[in-house]
Amino acid sequence: MALETLVIPQSFLWVKALHIIAIICWFAALFYLPRLFVYHAMSDDTVSHQRFEVMERKLYRGIMWPAMLGTLITGHFLVSIGDPYRHYHDALWFYLKISLVLFLVVYHLLCGYYRKQLIANPHYKTHVFWRYFNEVPTIALIIIVILVVVKPLF
Repeated sequence: MALETLVIPQSFLWVKALHIIAIICWFAALFYLPRLFVYHAMSDDTVSHQRFEVMERKLYRGIMWPAMLGTLITGHFLVSIGDPYRHYHDALWFYLKISLVLFLVVYHLLCGYYRKQLIANPHYKTHVFWRYFNEVPTIALIIIVILVVVKPLF
């Protein structure tokens, strides 16, 4: 049966919408927190260090964690609801995407570790390191979008 003729449950579309919203929020935070690390490492005064500590904490705890959990939970339900229609488990692109998502979870946790290291020592690493570190989620996002949209056959 052609994919176009399948009736996808309304619940799938609602979960998909929530998943996209969670992804956007998570990536916004994944892009911004390392950028704050750049500025934190470049600052020299105590007031700036304290300001960055507060900004980083609020971003990490208040936005990144809920957005990541929302992404993972809705993603799980998308696979559960959609697999009978989309056959995700039969496709290599799906496993590559899941691997990149797990990599981003590790990156997320690493951001939390680095956030604490910067509190103890704002010059823990140079701003140049943070600029390169900041590019990691961009590369992951590009690959994930290509995998999900193109669904390449390997």
